[in-house]
Amino acid sequence: MLGLSTEPGGAAAELERRRRAPAQRVQHLLHTHPALSPAIILLLTCVAFTLLNDRFAAPAALSLLIQQTAVVAALAIGQTLIILTAGIDLSVGAIAVLSSMLAAMLAAEHGVPAPLALVVGVATGMAAGSLNGLLVTRVGLPPFIVTLGTLSVFTAIVLIYTGGQSVPGADLPDWLTWTGTTFPLGDFRLTYGVVLVALMYLVVGWALSQTAWGRHVYAVGDDSDAARLAGIRVSRVLFSVYAVAGLIYGLAAWVLIGRAGAASPNAIADANLESITAVVIGGTSLFGGRGGILGTLLGALIVQSFAVGLSLAGVDDQYRLLAVGILVIAAVSVDQWIRRVRA
Repeated sequence: MLGLSTEPGGAAAELERRRRAPAQRVQHLLHTHPALSPAIILLLTCVAFTLLNDRFAAPAALSLLIQQTAVVAALAIGQTLIILTAGIDLSVGAIAVLSSMLAAMLAAEHGVPAPLALVVGVATGMAAGSLNGLLVTRVGLPPFIVTLGTLSVFTAIVLIYTGGQSVPGADLPDWLTWTGTTFPLGDFRLTYGVVLVALMYLVVGWALSQTAWGRHVYAVGDDSDAARLAGIRVSRVLFSVYAVAGLIYGLAAWVLIGRAGAASPNAIADANLESITAVVIGGTSLFGGRGGILGTLLGALIVQSFAVGLSLAGVDDQYRLLAVGILVIAAVSVDQWIRRVRA
């Protein structure tokens, strides 16, 4: 009667099912559209900070926000690829700094033509990522241990090679600082580094969504054993992910030089944490197999929005760290909830 089951307890079960249906629909929605939650958070963040201080929405402030996001957003692309395979990369910042310092030193100290120095720097990033991939796939070490070790190795190589000295912008050729050059876009001012990062997002986003390689990346992250039984060469996919991530870190090093206007062995000290934060807040699961780079871009913008918004509101920077920490915990909690979705 009234559409309810006549079995003992059936009415209560039906009412419980109906009560939980909206929550389950939200679960399914967030499961199929991982970028939705960070998009909502970014929108609410922008609205809140604009209400607190209308300068937040000014073209000058938004231009600065986008420029400041570029380096972490670039690094987070590679981090996303690795986390999609249920791994993690703690050597992100060290690889980028190694690439940037090598390119800068070759051009400024050894007279190597800037284009060649840049190619060597980017190739070094790819080689470093490939080393991580070999240790994970051939030696069989966990990604956390591998990248924790290479973090120290690459950092030490940079300090030994450079003697801890920076390369000032005055000594760098225009080729290396080109990514920091600004140009007008309506009322905004962007850098060519921002354009380069946007192109990287488009290319990697296309590769993940439109190629067999991208489908294999998701399959390996979701269940590597099932992927292997399906005929996917898991080790080859994992190695390619780490190599591509290293290439991306090398390109991010170029953006870093342009953004800083110099090359420093002490640059982007928080890159590892910030890139992971952007990926997690962006909706990519730390357990692999779910997420995407659109969410990562939104996550990077959210983190930087808190930095700019709280600064304009006159709030101490420590509270930004507090807010980001709460967001990370909330994002992982939501991810755990979404993973319990029923087909």
